[in-house]
Amino acid sequence: METVFSKIIEGVIPCKKVFENDRILAFYDIEPAAPVHVLIIPKKYIASMNEVTAEDLPLIAEIHSVAQQIAVELGVAESGYRLINNCGPDSGQAVHHLHYHLLGGAKLGALTGNSSSHA
Repeated sequence: METVFSKIIEGVIPCKKVFENDRILAFYDIEPAAPVHVLIIPKKYIASMNEVTAEDLPLIAEIHSVAQQIAVELGVAESGYRLINNCGPDSGQAVHHLHYHLLGGAKLGALTGNSSSHA
């Protein structure tokens, strides 16, 4: 499936890379929602978290490890950051290619809903 992310992976659309290996690409979001806003995507096409299989779990773990590394490199690991994966239309998933948003660099607002019961 061709998406804006597949075009970025292929190099058709340029990006400002933060990290890349054979399986994962991370780059700055062009419309940042925080001072640090990096998108982390698998190079393998997976439409959303709903399509992740047991075979994909090592890749998901690697994405989280890369997120930790990026947070350290960009200086937000100690102050705090948010790692977000939107899944499906009600979540606001706009690109149907699994991706994570790493947000930090400022005090982030509270999430909606009663988060104290979900701690």
